[in-house]
Amino acid sequence: MLRPEQLADLVATATEILDEASGPFVAGHRADSAVRKQGNDFATEVDLAIERQVVAALTERTGIGVHGEEFGGAPVDSELVWVLDPIDGTFNYAAGSPMAAILLGLLHEGTPVAGLTWLPFVGNRYTAVVGGPLRDNGTELPALSTTGLAESIIGIQTFNIDSHGRFPGRYRVEVLANLSRVSSRVRMHGATGVDLAYVAAGILGGAISFGHHVWDHAAGVALVRAAGGIVTDLAGRPWTVESKSALAAAPGIHQDILELVAAAGAPEDY
Repeated sequence: MLRPEQLADLVATATEILDEASGPFVAGHRADSAVRKQGNDFATEVDLAIERQVVAALTERTGIGVHGEEFGGAPVDSELVWVLDPIDGTFNYAAGSPMAAILLGLLHEGTPVAGLTWLPFVGNRYTAVVGGPLRDNGTELPALSTTGLAESIIGIQTFNIDSHGRFPGRYRVEVLANLSRVSSRVRMHGATGVDLAYVAAGILGGAISFGHHVWDHAAGVALVRAAGGIVTDLAGRPWTVESKSALAAAPGIHQDILELVAAAGAPEDY
C-alpha cells in the first residue's frame, strides 16, 4: 500500500494534468459524434484527444499505467493503475449541458485509493485519497453525516423502459417508483461520475448506478468512501471493480435505499 504522502504527491501531479486537460474539455463543448459505439453510445473527438493527452502525461510523470474508456490500456487488476473516463456524460457534453466531467481514479490491486473528478463547466475539482478528507478546489469538505432519505436528493441513471439486459427497464422503473414514494427529489443527471461526486460532497444523499464500467465508478467510489459514505452493489455487497451495479449513499440513507431496491424484486423476473 502506498504511504499517505505518496498518494498525496500522485494526486497533486494528477491535479496538474487534469487542469491541463480542462482547456480542451471546455473548448470542445457541443462536440459532434466521432466514433459510434455499442447501441446509441458514441465518443467525440474530444474524448479521444483528452484520453491521449492525459494518458501520455500520467505515464510520463507518474510511471503508472492507465486504463482508459476509449483505448483500454493497463489491466485494472494491476498493482497500481489509473482509470480514466475523459468525458463522463458524453451526451450531455455534446448537447451543451454542463453536467459532464473528467474522471480519474487510482486503483491499488483493484481497490480505489484515490479519486479526482473535474466538472470544468461548474468549477468543481473534487479530490480525495483513502481515509479522506474530500476536497473541492483544495478546500476540505466536511465528512458526510447521518441524514434521512425523505430529506435527500437521490440520483439515478437514465434508461429506456423497453430495454432488457442485466437490469431491464421495467425493473428500473419499479426501483424509481419505490424511491418516489419516499423522496420526491429524484434526479437524472445523465453522468454517473457526477452523481457519485455529488454524493461525496453531500449534494446528493445517494445515487444508483445500473452500470458496470469501472471507468464510470473508480474515481467516485474513492471520493464517496473518503467522505465517509458507503458504496456497494445493488445487492448490498461492497463495490469492487467486478461489480455490475453501484449504490453510493451517505450513512443513514444507504440501508434505506437498499431496502427499496430489494422491494422491487429480482431483475431477472422482469
